[in-house]
Amino acid sequence: MTELEKNLQTIYERIANAAARANRDPRTITLVAVSKTFPADAVLAAHALGVRHFGENRVEEATDKIPAIAAQLVSATRVPTWHLIGHLQSRKVRDAVPLFDAIQSVDTVALAQRIEQRAAQLGKVMPILLEVNIAGEASKSGFAPAPREQFFAATRAILALPHLDPQGLMTIAPMATAPDDPRPRATFRALRELRDAVRATFPERAWQHLSMGMTDDFEAAIAEGATIVRIGRAIFGTRAP
Repeated sequence: MTELEKNLQTIYERIANAAARANRDPRTITLVAVSKTFPADAVLAAHALGVRHFGENRVEEATDKIPAIAAQLVSATRVPTWHLIGHLQSRKVRDAVPLFDAIQSVDTVALAQRIEQRAAQLGKVMPILLEVNIAGEASKSGFAPAPREQFFAATRAILALPHLDPQGLMTIAPMATAPDDPRPRATFRALRELRDAVRATFPERAWQHLSMGMTDDFEAAIAEGATIVRIGRAIFGTRAP
């Protein structure tokens, strides 16, 4: 068994155990393998082991990587689904929309409008998540969760864009400083509560996804309802500086 196989087996077991503790079906949780900085060969190896969802942070890196991988999998019956999970600059929208299958990091109405314009040009409906900066960290992007009326106004504006398909919310929790640090789980709980409020306010959409939880905190995220976990280091190993 390769190191990658061992890592994936461990992650699947941890997801299943976390789901069981929360009385959830692990099949409702999508693993997005974060492949940023790792070469195409690593993605192809993970794909051969059954991973189907991959996340990239930078459009520049994905511009070469995604087509190279697609060329290797031209005869595959199940191709990867690519998620953009990093901050998207407006000037990169033109390249990002045709490359990715979903954008998890829509953090302003203006960015959503740029994605809408590009998607319309391509005749594409782009699944998106709204990124929310629950903890209010200056180093992170995202909509402010409060005042809720302001967040709801932004959501309403995005729902009016016909080439976007808002499917839920995404957040990044503060880094835990100790094993018993309550902040990550509190962040995930707050995102779930906000999603529930969005669902009640805009019931015409399912708002089915909560993308939250990474290598160090995904079990807490699952406990609070995560449907997508974004895991890189625990799968592919430590990234080079």
